[in-house]
Amino acid sequence: MSVVGELYSIYSICSFAAGIAGNLFAFVLFVSPIPTFRRIIRSKSTEQFSGLPYIYALLNCLICLWYGTPIVSPGIILVFTVNSIGAVFQLVYITIFIINAEGSKKLKMLGLVLGVFAVFSAIVATSLCLFEPPTRQTFVGYLSVFSLISMFASPLFIINLVIKTKSVEYMPFYLSLATFLMSLSFFAYGMFKNDPFIYVPNGIGGVLGVIQLVLYFKYSNSIEEPREPLLDSYA
Repeated sequence: MSVVGELYSIYSICSFAAGIAGNLFAFVLFVSPIPTFRRIIRSKSTEQFSGLPYIYALLNCLICLWYGTPIVSPGIILVFTVNSIGAVFQLVYITIFIINAEGSKKLKMLGLVLGVFAVFSAIVATSLCLFEPPTRQTFVGYLSVFSLISMFASPLFIINLVIKTKSVEYMPFYLSLATFLMSLSFFAYGMFKNDPFIYVPNGIGGVLGVIQLVLYFKYSNSIEEPREPLLDSYA
């Protein structure tokens, strides 16, 4: 094997490893709401929990899933896999939420789910009918970046809450660490693939992850009895 071939092989292995790592760390985030939904199932009530974060997460996963399909962006299948898994988790969570929600909240959630699929269908139809490669990738890529950056409202809210309360009770360490590692992994994956639609938003996510970890160690001594974790962002 030539030197060029060996370097390409190492490059491909590193790229694949970064994508796999991103998938694994994302899985930690996907399962993080399970304690909340166990509580909902036991009480048969959604109590004061909001279903909106899971609606946003579903739309984000669907858009990024579409961006990762070979028909839009060849060669980044690990973006497709992670968001496919994420979409399944969000659908399960939303289904449980709807089953246990009261009448008005149930109807609202059903309407929002239908709206998500209507928006996603419109994006798919538009990208297929109006755009050809590589402009199709650019169109969907900008939508995915906008969707990912909008999801950063969650960690920004948590960061603001920690600074105001000087407490990390709403910011579990393992979730902050998983967020940072996932963003870092997909940042590396995007760099290996030379894809700014992957490395730019995940670079921002990585910076926010570092801020969360710094704040955790700064205020961890003031931690009280842990409460239900807030939904974190998905990359």
